[in-house]
Amino acid sequence: MKYRLGLVVFSLVLSLLIGLTLRRGAGAAAAGPHRPVIGFSMDTLKEERWQRDKELFTARARELGADVLVQSANSDDVRQLKDVEALISNRVDALVIIPHDGAAMAKAVRLAHEAGIPVLSYDRLITGCDLDLYVAFDNLRVGELQAQYLVDTFRGRHFRLVRIYGAKTDHNALMFKEGQDKVLAPLIANGSIEVVHEDWADDWRPENAKKITNAAITKAGRNIDAVLVSNDGTAGGCIQALLEEGLAGQVVVTGQDADLSACQRIARGTQAMTIYKPLKNLTRTAAEFANKLARRQAIVTHDDIDNGQVKVPAVLLTVVTVTKDNLEATVVADGVHAHDAVFQR
Repeated sequence: MKYRLGLVVFSLVLSLLIGLTLRRGAGAAAAGPHRPVIGFSMDTLKEERWQRDKELFTARARELGADVLVQSANSDDVRQLKDVEALISNRVDALVIIPHDGAAMAKAVRLAHEAGIPVLSYDRLITGCDLDLYVAFDNLRVGELQAQYLVDTFRGRHFRLVRIYGAKTDHNALMFKEGQDKVLAPLIANGSIEVVHEDWADDWRPENAKKITNAAITKAGRNIDAVLVSNDGTAGGCIQALLEEGLAGQVVVTGQDADLSACQRIARGTQAMTIYKPLKNLTRTAAEFANKLARRQAIVTHDDIDNGQVKVPAVLLTVVTVTKDNLEATVVADGVHAHDAVFQR
């Protein structure tokens, strides 16, 4: 009997020790130095751009001596919250979230804080919560540059415009529109620009942008001069609709993200421009700050942004307009895309 009891006690102790080791390996905040673990909750990995974010962020974090646990929610708010709960259960040292819906992820921030885990909002702002840090490109500037490109292209001439916004659930889409409006509103008001159709592309889906473009053509006819599209994925859907109508290359189309397919379209002349957001800068900066949060080191920023509840410390990075004239000097020179891939000989 004593022998059996001894085995039971030994087994329980061994299980506890193994469990403690596994939890520390998964990022538990333990006494003494340990390799921190950063939880990375991503909205999606369906698009080329987000795959690059994951690879670059993870690589930089590892260089800094941290591990990364990645979850992708496939643009599902319920799934993303469950992903965050799983990362919290793994006792990560810091949490980085790319929210599908910035308002919905406020609950995720509260849950993380209850567990003593700081949260960095990456590229998209989480609203309505006591967020620790926001690292992103200057999204107002993105919208301003897109709109300014159109204004500069038409040089004071009247033009008919279709506007395709992003997903209403993405706070960035609202910021892009705000930046665009800063440039366009006076010209729309004085009649220099005529907005013939506008709509939001749910979930940033190219097929939704295609439907919006088709609706615009049905409503306004073929007399459309430009389409202000908020990202490259939806620009692809728009251009597909224009191709089917024989209008591709005749209508000025904007974009953002410098995806390879968009750069190829710019080289061919069916898309006019994109916004290059140097992902190496974003991913390195976010990984460095996430590592500091994980190690409970001091954070110093020079900007902040109102998320509806608090002024969130923010790091806002610069962006670049890319056209056919500077494809070589930007995305090719930076090694984002190969010359032959962009120009497809």
